[in-house]
Amino acid sequence: MAMAAPTPSASCRLVGPIPFKDVVGGEEDDRTTPSEECGHTIATLPTIALLGRFVHHQYQGAWVIHERMPGVLSFQRRFAPLAGDVLLASPPKCGTTWLKAMSFATMARAAYPPSAADHPLRRLNPHECVPFIDDLLSAGHDTKLDALPSPRLMNTHMQHSLLPASVADNPNAKIVYICREPKDMLVSMWHFGNTIHPCEFSELFESACEGRTTDGPVWDHVLGYWRASKAAPERVLFLRYEEMLLNPVDGVIKLAEFLGVPFSAADAAAGLPADIVKLCSIETMKGLEANRTGASGVFYKFPHEANFRKGVIGDWVNHMTPEMAQRLDAIVEDKLRGSGLSFGSFGSGFRPVRVARERTAPSLES
Repeated sequence: MAMAAPTPSASCRLVGPIPFKDVVGGEEDDRTTPSEECGHTIATLPTIALLGRFVHHQYQGAWVIHERMPGVLSFQRRFAPLAGDVLLASPPKCGTTWLKAMSFATMARAAYPPSAADHPLRRLNPHECVPFIDDLLSAGHDTKLDALPSPRLMNTHMQHSLLPASVADNPNAKIVYICREPKDMLVSMWHFGNTIHPCEFSELFESACEGRTTDGPVWDHVLGYWRASKAAPERVLFLRYEEMLLNPVDGVIKLAEFLGVPFSAADAAAGLPADIVKLCSIETMKGLEANRTGASGVFYKFPHEANFRKGVIGDWVNHMTPEMAQRLDAIVEDKLRGSGLSFGSFGSGFRPVRVARERTAPSLES
């Protein structure tokens, strides 16, 4: 399939990452019917309707939304990884959009300098640059991934336990994971979900405390990638949204090193990491037409602008009572006990103040 202009220079034309939309064209609304094999598997799974609206199935310990179950099964059974693949992973509403933008801008900087006026991120939403395989495979569009040149850059919300061994244990592929303090994650999830199906925050809160959220329980999601990063740090990079937010330049440098495209001394002296941070900042992204209009998603169309709300630490204080916060903190602390991972330094530190304690920095929160 032909790529849309502008394209990289001739010497880089077949080297990825290249904006997904440039390779495959516009999104298609066609939805394939799950295979009989897939349908039989789904029919045997425990099923609930979260918030009374969204059907989810419990599969290998994770709550997967109905529309994405075929994609999970296809990923496990038929996905063919390529050397150099990079998988960006996260729970929903934990910095996915920001990580997509930073990873794409970092990996593709030779073909697309971050200061260039025609940079793909200035004309496309980050979700149009990096494909979301959960939806893509669920819709049966496997061949669209095949059209991407290596190294392929993709993302998922799947728990680590759902990844096939060909991805999770692949020495020629890398995983970058980002997580967020659960209370802020929940608030962001609520705002985001309300753009298509409004609900009371208390509904989502109770569901989260029970471990019933999309791709949850969140503690299992975080622990899976945390343990994988400890077992194979050369293959799994574990990032915390808050640490990236408070020092994004260092975060981009760390990301580049892990991805095998480190910045040279000349790059650093020229301010290239800072240029990438500026390009990917919420201030820049909010002002772009591609992010003020349009929507993305195969099964649910979320407005692009919904991905750029606040991008702050501590907004939970404006939505939760101290008792609610203490309850969720206690649950998460208990689930993470003994793992060496804690959210205490980014969670409890904000509890006493209910206004104006948000910490801001150039970021995207979804």
